Amino acid sequence: MLAIIGIILILLWLLGFLLHVAGALIHIVLVIALILIVLHFLTGKRAT
Repeated sequence: MLAIIGIILILLWLLGFLLHVAGALIHIVLVIALILIVLHFLTGKRAT
């Protein structure tokens, strides 16, 4: 679940970065996405 949210946030970041939306605040989306993906892999929980 965290990985899916992280991937969606990275895609939103790319869209915002390429279209120059939200200025520097768009980089916060990237940081949040990376943190979620790292947490997903560190917890090691798998969906059944």
